[in-house]
Amino acid sequence: MRRNLLATALCLCFATPATFAAETSVESMVDARLAHITAVRRDLHEHPELSNRETRTAKRIAAELKKLGYEVHTGIAHTGVVGVLKGGKPGPKLAIRADIDALPVTEEVDLPFASRARGEYLGKQVGVMHACGHDVHMATTLGVASALAAQRKDLAGSVMMIFQPAEEGAPPGEEGGAELMVKEGLFKDFKPDAIFGMHVTAAYPVGTVAVRPGGIMASSDTFRMVVHGRQTHGATPWRGIDPIVAAADIVMSAQSIVSRRLDLNKEPAVLTFGIFDGGQRFNIVPDTASLQGTIRTFDAGMRDQALAELRNLAEHVAAAHGATIDMQVPVVPGSNPVNYNDPALTARVTASMKKVLGDDAVLEAQRWTASEDFPHLGIGAPAPSVYFFVGGTPQGVDTQTAAYNHSPRFFVDEGALRTATEAMLQASLDFLGYTGQ
Repeated sequence: MRRNLLATALCLCFATPATFAAETSVESMVDARLAHITAVRRDLHEHPELSNRETRTAKRIAAELKKLGYEVHTGIAHTGVVGVLKGGKPGPKLAIRADIDALPVTEEVDLPFASRARGEYLGKQVGVMHACGHDVHMATTLGVASALAAQRKDLAGSVMMIFQPAEEGAPPGEEGGAELMVKEGLFKDFKPDAIFGMHVTAAYPVGTVAVRPGGIMASSDTFRMVVHGRQTHGATPWRGIDPIVAAADIVMSAQSIVSRRLDLNKEPAVLTFGIFDGGQRFNIVPDTASLQGTIRTFDAGMRDQALAELRNLAEHVAAAHGATIDMQVPVVPGSNPVNYNDPALTARVTASMKKVLGDDAVLEAQRWTASEDFPHLGIGAPAPSVYFFVGGTPQGVDTQTAAYNHSPRFFVDEGALRTATEAMLQASLDFLGYTGQ
């Protein structure tokens, strides 16, 4: 039975564009592909891979694109895959991006296709899970690729399908992600006129999408600090300099940067310490303590101010304790720009999504202080871009209490596969001048 199911899945996987040539509406195009999209999503969900290690994933994507008639390029930014399709008529060039990496998270969702994968992260064996929905992004983008290939002769323009590794960040000491794809010549021969991207999220119910013009996701900067004291016995702290106390003072004092120094009437901002590491034994004052964290902003001036304030504060607080400090504020590379939606292009995409989903299903997105490396594509092209969210929380479940992205209990209602595919496909067909047969 399992072998027969596999054969059916492979048959769906390698369907040729001619198979679907008769469909003209977006709904019919997606209907014809939904079983395949679902099967691909489940396969990718069951076999997740960490950033810059997405070898099986890349092979699966490349095989599908080749069968659909795309000109396929592999090995970009380690494991990235790109497919290019030229329409039958002259017109604009569109790039569509999907991210392909998973997270070092052990899945706790009871699914028949739940991940049991393991990988190495920061020198440790960890569980691996598509806890941010990149499996949904890949499967739906391949569905869009299939539909566009079937309508190739009626498309006015060309499309580039970008399957990008390491969106969650390259491992320490490695480059990766959108920035590296651009650096390695992603847009050397294909200059897009627009770039589309999307992200499934627990923040919205299934059956909806959310978008807004302007900044939709924050910029992000990582910082690292090492506070140097002088080691001594814990019973005689006056004989040393305590870096833990100094580091703790830095953490607490830095809370005033956002709450008291930035003008929050302009834009929101976040400063978070995520790592505090110091000491090896309960009765020893150590030599060093380490801090790591992130700053999120929507305004370039506020970003510069927050980074400058943090450097100044950390240096002077450490000195007040008699300690010294080494800082990387920010860590470079590792910063992401604001994810900015071009207003004019956003209006076009919003109209397309309302056309296929209905007005009530297209929401105005709230700004999200999470970040993405997607903006590097628009900057590197350069080209205007639009990025939208796809609801993944089941109907009847409170989006405020649903397990969020990056949680081991993150769950995507598979109804999101249809919504995401229809939204992206309609926006793409409209952009490429498709009017039906």
